[in-house]
Amino acid sequence: MGYVAVKGGREAIERACDLAEFRRSGTGSAPLELRQILEQLPLAVDRAMGEGGLHAPEHAALALRQSAGDSFEAAFLLRAHRATLPRLAETLPDGTGSLRVVRRISSAFKDVPGGQILGHTPDYSLRLLELDPLEDRGRRRAHIREKVLAGIGGLDPLPDEFPRVVDHLRREGLLEDVASDDPEPFDITRRPLSFPAPRSARLQALARGETGGLLLLAYSSTRGYGHVHPTLAEMRVGYLPLRVVHPVSGEPVVVGEVPVTEAEVVSRFANTDGEPRFQVGYGLCLGHNEVKAISMGVLDRCMRTEDPRSPAEDQEFALYHSDGIESMGFTNHWKLPHYVDFLSDLDRLRKAREGWRARS
Repeated sequence: MGYVAVKGGREAIERACDLAEFRRSGTGSAPLELRQILEQLPLAVDRAMGEGGLHAPEHAALALRQSAGDSFEAAFLLRAHRATLPRLAETLPDGTGSLRVVRRISSAFKDVPGGQILGHTPDYSLRLLELDPLEDRGRRRAHIREKVLAGIGGLDPLPDEFPRVVDHLRREGLLEDVASDDPEPFDITRRPLSFPAPRSARLQALARGETGGLLLLAYSSTRGYGHVHPTLAEMRVGYLPLRVVHPVSGEPVVVGEVPVTEAEVVSRFANTDGEPRFQVGYGLCLGHNEVKAISMGVLDRCMRTEDPRSPAEDQEFALYHSDGIESMGFTNHWKLPHYVDFLSDLDRLRKAREGWRARS
């Protein structure tokens, strides 16, 4: 904006910021507390954390409040804040076998070892908007709490571990072997992406990609602009332990846990080394975001296509265009002054028109 010569520009910008804050804070309602956002909008908090690449629920709630509910802006605020934080340690690579599961389903098999754990989901209810403005929300909340907690003491505890559905397919030789092309995880926050990107880099980029963008690309493949039409072998929602090396003892220790959603999808079988096998895709993202994890699984398989012929199969297209913060930032920059650029375009257009008229 160095070329913008507008008298009083600073005052106008300050007034615009004041108006935005006035509109966000409201006039008659009580101020929105962070606890309300954390407890009553948990999926919005999880989505902001996942796309911002930072597990910090209170900060995510703060970002949502500051952005007036704009999920793009909230994720932007979180990722910018994350860039200012020091790196104190690195977690040890780990599998998800120790995931503390709160929801686990499979659409591939009716009866799976460990059982289907529906958990908290609106998937099996009618999507009806609650229109009664006179409903006593406090009374309803107390009623729901009583229903959920009634008889909870008689339930069997969930097992510590669940067998993986895909492991049964692997034992029968029905699943492709996905060779690792990068034994050391690629860190996209420290190294720029280059293509073809290793699988760990692709999964990292997808994990903090914009949910709607991943859904669009994955859906395009299932509708015919690609070759992956998946079946959900297994999806898990739970809490994953974080292990680091103790700075004194040098032993691995658990320092906490983070909520994650994991999805493993299988698609049509293909001839691998002459023997037909199912193809597999994997997705894991921060927080409770099932649509994103499933979309990741589809895109993971899409981007392993040797001869890409659709947007979802092209690594560069999919990864560069599914980062919501990058896309939002570039789109928003068009709102900034482009007077010099446009005047140059306008001047060239006028000269072109003069030349056309002279030839006519």
